[in-house]
Amino acid sequence: MFFRKKKKDVSSNPFYKEGNSMKIYIKCGKCGYVMEFKILNDRDLMVSYDGVSAYMIDKLYVCPKCYNQISVKAGFKGNLKPAYVDINGGKFVAKEVYEGKEGER
Repeated sequence: MFFRKKKKDVSSNPFYKEGNSMKIYIKCGKCGYVMEFKILNDRDLMVSYDGVSAYMIDKLYVCPKCYNQISVKAGFKGNLKPAYVDINGGKFVAKEVYEGKEGER
């Protein structure tokens, strides 16, 4: 019996862990360009004192095609699982969408 791999829900956890870093895949809300960004755990994560999360990121990315600003804010628990995620100017997409669009760049 074969089991299908369950699709990842990028609305609640868009982060893909890779060693000491995480990757996110974002689609620009203006032009639709799909981008990949790497977040280093030891450099990009800040200690959070809001009481909701242990760590947080507050990043501003710029689309290389249309120069649209995409703001990403997220809070993480101590085990680096997301407590909250917010994005403005774009939306999170799955890794498979990025890999499928790679030939179109």
